[in-house]
Amino acid sequence: MRTESQQGTSALDVVTLGEAMLLLVADTPGPLEDAAAFHKRTAGAETNVAIGLARLGLRVGWASRLGTDMMGRYLIKAMAREGIDCSRVVCDATQRTGLQLKGRVTDGSDPPTEYHRQGSAASHMGVNDIDEAWLLSARHLHATGVFAAVSATTLPLVRKSMELMRDADRSVSFDPNLRPTLWATPGRMREAINELAACAHWVLPGLEEGRFLTGEDTAEGIARFYRRRGASLVVVKLGSAGAYFDGEAGSGHVPAFAVAKVVDTVGAGDGFAVGVISALLEGLSVPQAVRRGAWIGARAVQVLGDSEGLPTRAELDAAALP
Repeated sequence: MRTESQQGTSALDVVTLGEAMLLLVADTPGPLEDAAAFHKRTAGAETNVAIGLARLGLRVGWASRLGTDMMGRYLIKAMAREGIDCSRVVCDATQRTGLQLKGRVTDGSDPPTEYHRQGSAASHMGVNDIDEAWLLSARHLHATGVFAAVSATTLPLVRKSMELMRDADRSVSFDPNLRPTLWATPGRMREAINELAACAHWVLPGLEEGRFLTGEDTAEGIARFYRRRGASLVVVKLGSAGAYFDGEAGSGHVPAFAVAKVVDTVGAGDGFAVGVISALLEGLSVPQAVRRGAWIGARAVQVLGDSEGLPTRAELDAAALP
């Protein structure tokens, strides 16, 4: 069956396709096996971005597949509460929803994490799941390397969706978001991710993953690599050093925002993407967009959870970013 939000028939600003997982976060620091209780959250790179953009007032659609289990029911309700169009989310009683377990950390280090997603409902998606009319009703598509890596059928799904949008003169953003354990070999990961990046207008790599993907050492070199392959804008995330951008209007550096304490770095890149995408779709300049991305990314690392630090439009307005 299909579960539809109230926004299912309206034109959209942004669409994204990807797997959502139920996230269980441990209530106390330490090994996962020692945790006595967990808190329920949503997880998924694409859905983090969808949530962030919806909170800023954009009309957002998400396509995926879930089971009809407790996990799927929780996720569809959580996304609908954010105002996201879930009309292209298929809930299939014969399949199961993915699950992620994450430990709690207090020092900003990478938390212990376990994924239970192999054979999940979303992993069975393929090009036949593309609703072209719905996809092209949006003016922008955001894609990541995560969903592309989930199975042999999701890679062509992501690639075809990006090609359709680009051919229809819609803008496309792409975050490599590398997940080495999901790929057969590092070489295959590099090849596939760079192939997808070549379909995007805006490419958003981190410095270390950019070095791996391009063989370049510097942010400038990474940006040149993707600009030569067709990207109109490349923004290289530099962590606490901010971000470097190279686009049609020029290049430059935007400093990071000060962070009092890093609590959880998961989701920071998704928050950065929310800032850049939303600002560009609003017609702001590239430096302004990158600055918004840096601000949201800084918020994200100061709270526990993948999407809890993503601001509302009122919170963004209150920040009065230049």
